[in-house]
Amino acid sequence: MNNTRWPSADARSHLDVDVVVVGGGIAGLYLLYRLRGLGLEALAFEAGSDVGGTWYWNRYPGCRCDVESLEYSYSFAGDLQQEWKWPERYGTQPEILRYVNHVADRFDLRRDIQFNTRVVSALFNRELKLWSVSTDRGEVIRAPFCVMATGNLSTPNRPNFPGLESFQGRWCHTGLWPHKGVDFTGLRV
Repeated sequence: MNNTRWPSADARSHLDVDVVVVGGGIAGLYLLYRLRGLGLEALAFEAGSDVGGTWYWNRYPGCRCDVESLEYSYSFAGDLQQEWKWPERYGTQPEILRYVNHVADRFDLRRDIQFNTRVVSALFNRELKLWSVSTDRGEVIRAPFCVMATGNLSTPNRPNFPGLESFQGRWCHTGLWPHKGVDFTGLRV
């Protein structure tokens, strides 16, 4: 490797992993697979309690992908494409989440993911050529590379409606939909 990009031998003695990945969704899982294939040690941090990214968080009724399932699938392993059969042309959230879980299981990707963990800062030390990535658990992991695989749907945009903070009823955001669902029976919505 080019020494201008890779940490010095002294800095490598402070190294925890080769790459920190932030996010355990579609991109984060692919990254873990590829990095492992390159012989690099990676650690991913995922805020949720399992893989899936946006498909883990967004569970509102009718949630589905607007890209055809075959196009949304991973193409890095031909046998993976052969063994998975999409029941619909445009996958539903539950089906996409099953697929993502299947991929994580098939390639044992969860072993490199720390769940229920948020990254609170990522600081680069130019002298050592290392990232120091801090989590909400108080950990600091050092790596020469830090990849943000958080996706563009990772942070819900909460509306700024007047009176929302003082509203006494329950309100739900599609990006923060309760995993157990919501029963609207008898409610005025």
